[in-house]
Amino acid sequence: MTQADPEISVVIPVHNEAENVTPLAERLTRVLTSYGKTYEVIFVDDGSADQTFNILKALHDHDPCLKVIRFTRNYGQTPALAAGFHHARGNIVVAMDGDLQFHPEDLPGVVDKLDEGYDIVSGWRDRSSDPASRSLPSRVANLMMAYVSGVQMRDFGSTFKAYRRDMLQHLKLYGELHRFIPALASRFGARMVEVPVQWSPRVHGKSHYGLSRTWRVFLDLIAVKFLLAYSSKPLRLFGSLGLACVGIGFVLGLLAVVMKLPALGGYSITGNPFLILSALFIITGVQFITNGLLAEMLTRTYYEGGTVKHIYTVREVLE
Repeated sequence: MTQADPEISVVIPVHNEAENVTPLAERLTRVLTSYGKTYEVIFVDDGSADQTFNILKALHDHDPCLKVIRFTRNYGQTPALAAGFHHARGNIVVAMDGDLQFHPEDLPGVVDKLDEGYDIVSGWRDRSSDPASRSLPSRVANLMMAYVSGVQMRDFGSTFKAYRRDMLQHLKLYGELHRFIPALASRFGARMVEVPVQWSPRVHGKSHYGLSRTWRVFLDLIAVKFLLAYSSKPLRLFGSLGLACVGIGFVLGLLAVVMKLPALGGYSITGNPFLILSALFIITGVQFITNGLLAEMLTRTYYEGGTVKHIYTVREVLE
């Protein structure tokens, strides 16, 4: 970190939050100024269709600590966070939503917790008062994420997190993996803890979340489980499935041959369903093994290639 770099970078993805960005920026400025650490606030405009960018541009003109990154279109929260992390210069990076549901006044407490030796501090929202239609799917999803990742957290969906910059440099975000950052960071031995934070219902704007994303979270869970367990050794997964299928096919084929013996009825091997199933399982097993070998070659390309590819397109940066 150079002398001009801030101590804290706050990254805030926003999409159609024209009514929220001004009060959020003002509250953050008051909190960070009184906190006594040098800072920068990075708003990532994720292709807003309202006046969000114009308001952010006006705020930037009056505050040199406020930076704005504008996307060419709406890419989603994960690319917005990735862009903010890429442009952040602080040794501590804090991420939070731009809808004012999290309270900026909790930021010092979240950041101070890092001093106890943690790499990631996550804000935990007590949403026990929410209706069951919202709280139950969230609880089930959090339990599944904790089981799949082995990271015991109560609120994986909370965006309000403080990170040490050196830990973020290990993470590659794409798709909708922002909610799985703790799980992905566990691969690198990150030390994590949750702290309770305030959370309020949205007052202005429209929520970008709903029950429709439940199935996407489930599919992402499968992807994260694969990344955690087999990303560096995919042949172990596909090879195990392939060998199991070949073994079953061999047993079924042997059964079809044995059934042809006169002592066991002398069934014709032609058209025997066990023979057909045997061929199906063996072919499937060979395909699994072949896919595993291809995945191994792709893995080597991924880990040995040095090209950096971004999952977003920036129109302009105000800094």
